[in-house]
Amino acid sequence: MREWQQAEAILDRKRLPNLYFFGVTPDEYRAMKQRYLGLVTMVDQSIGGILSCLERAELLDKTIVAHTSDHGDMLGAHHLFGKEVMFEEAVRVPYLIRMPGRGQSLRVVQPVSHIDFLPTLLDLLGAPKPGQCAGKSLTPLLHGETMPPENIFIEWSPNRIKVKKGTKLAPRRAIKRAVNESTRAIILPNGWKLCLRDHDLNELYNLQTDPIEAHNRYYDSHHRSIIERATREIHRWQESVGDSLKL
Repeated sequence: MREWQQAEAILDRKRLPNLYFFGVTPDEYRAMKQRYLGLVTMVDQSIGGILSCLERAELLDKTIVAHTSDHGDMLGAHHLFGKEVMFEEAVRVPYLIRMPGRGQSLRVVQPVSHIDFLPTLLDLLGAPKPGQCAGKSLTPLLHGETMPPENIFIEWSPNRIKVKKGTKLAPRRAIKRAVNESTRAIILPNGWKLCLRDHDLNELYNLQTDPIEAHNRYYDSHHRSIIERATREIHRWQESVGDSLKL
């Protein structure tokens, strides 16, 4: 624990000077982080409270308990806040399911899509999936069976964001172009992650060798084949869901 705390302190010192670009002081940053981690602790305690209530009511073995989220938060990573980017801090979410009668924990290591959450939950409940419900059930994975890893698709469309006057991060025109962009991303089973945008720069990372996404390989000529393959997969997915965004 002590080594983890020291590492966090070092990361915070590296992040703090850049936060002034956003008009955020070190004290404000620490307060935001404290509130965020405090909420995480509260959720953890609340899950324990729910499980205790179910146990007292003798419903623990008759209830499915799920905990997940719609997105993460950059919280200063890559000198960013919020969720408008495709970095792992923003797109990876907790995905915990407790099923009755399962005394042994199981960890699914392959990436899965959040769009499959509802079909999976309906399947566990023995309910049919409505026709308009996208995704598929991942119940076999929860039972320790295997399913072929698949491409994971992520999308982001423009959001209204106010740009602080006098910011030193970049010219305001460049910032507005970036925040008004749309992004379509794919994570391949082999760990490559491609992010294509309609206005701003594209990105390519290898999550296996570069888990903190520090080295953008998109403009490296050695990776043209993986870029072409992943781009075809994104375009194929766009066609299947009726997404007309030009990338």
